Amino acid sequence: MNVHFIAIGGAAMHNLALALHNKGYKVTGSDDEIFDPSKSRLEAKGLLPQTFGWYPEKITQNLDAIVLGMHAKADNPELLKAQELGLKIYSYPEFLYEQAKDKTRVVIGGSHGKTTITSMILHVMHYHDRDVDYMVGAQLEGFDVMVKLTESNDFMVLEGDEYLSSPIDRRPKFHLYKPNIALLSGIAWDHINVFPTYENYVEQFSIFVNSIVRGGSINYNEEDAEVKRVVEASENQIRKIPYQTPKYKVEDGETLLETPEGPMPIEVFGAHNLNNLAGAKWICQHMGIDEDDFYEAISTFKGASKRLEKIAENSKSVAYKDFAHSPSKVEATTKAVKEQYSDRTLVACLELHTYSSLNAEFLKEYKGALDAADTAVVFYSPHAVEIKKLEEVTHEQIADAFEREDLIIYTNPKDFKDFLFSQNFENKSLLLMSSGNYGGLDFDDVTKLL
Repeated sequence: MNVHFIAIGGAAMHNLALALHNKGYKVTGSDDEIFDPSKSRLEAKGLLPQTFGWYPEKITQNLDAIVLGMHAKADNPELLKAQELGLKIYSYPEFLYEQAKDKTRVVIGGSHGKTTITSMILHVMHYHDRDVDYMVGAQLEGFDVMVKLTESNDFMVLEGDEYLSSPIDRRPKFHLYKPNIALLSGIAWDHINVFPTYENYVEQFSIFVNSIVRGGSINYNEEDAEVKRVVEASENQIRKIPYQTPKYKVEDGETLLETPEGPMPIEVFGAHNLNNLAGAKWICQHMGIDEDDFYEAISTFKGASKRLEKIAENSKSVAYKDFAHSPSKVEATTKAVKEQYSDRTLVACLELHTYSSLNAEFLKEYKGALDAADTAVVFYSPHAVEIKKLEEVTHEQIADAFEREDLIIYTNPKDFKDFLFSQNFENKSLLLMSSGNYGGLDFDDVTKLL
């Protein structure tokens, strides 16, 4: 099969391109800019475009399919040529569904936790040598790719993102997978540039539950009131199986999970991650892994990349970075680190970096999100606001939103870095939360602070 990728350099797109190449497809692609790690990974497989830009002449009748990435615009010259020729154009999730339509599709949805839960499931399967197809949104230890496709595997595990499918397909990705087995971890308003009201956002999850194949099943976090309401209100003829956070305790900086065999030490920590673990256990059991085998495997799970990732540690200090940016993730992650190291001072630094977090109206959702931190710092770049063509967010709006009188706010990358590097981190925990890099912070330098 001959497949061309428009915007091949994206995190998801390049991984799908690599998966198809590994499956024996002929893959080509274009993009106007490609950065590492996508660039070097594509280059290693001979898939990196020779020159960057859009070339309509690459689009011919010889192509069996076009995969269109979100980075491309609706007036992309290659897309227009493909439409003119009447070629089959797929969004990323549509193409994944085509690859998985004859398999048992396992889809993990939710505003938060979906990458971690998907990663936990894949870790357990890998540990027990159970080969499955998959698509996950983070690089995992022991896995060389984020997308795997085969002809032979029975299951495909998909991280179900609620963001849009492509520039010409405005449906959320997870509406297209039609799961046989599904999970819903949590609902907390996000992506306000696409879903301008809370009600509109929640509706997407109702559609997801109703898209589950008749006779299928959904495991859902019953501790999340909105998840519980959405799942239980659905009239879809599916099995509905609730789960909740299992019992655990923290002793001397180690989390012990209660199991039928007694307390078991695990690498991940925080109530939100234990809740994720409970959901992952159910899904693995649906996929043929018994409880004892799940516990044996999950005890070695260290976490997904950029999800509470430990970047430095000594006997008296520890530093983590986390992808957390939405209010619910920030609150859960901050509480988790404080609980794990309760006898240490927690310095929590949040970068407001996404469309939602830089929206003055949405900011109030962050009320209380950093309350578990002893020292709370917020950084945002006015330049990022400018690039995203949003109205300027003021110092006062941030202070009012978090409702914390001692909140430290920086808008200058140098000032933030000076603050960070002037700290004495003895008997402290450092938590850096961002989907960006604080205006150019080198995380390797941070490891030298401890």
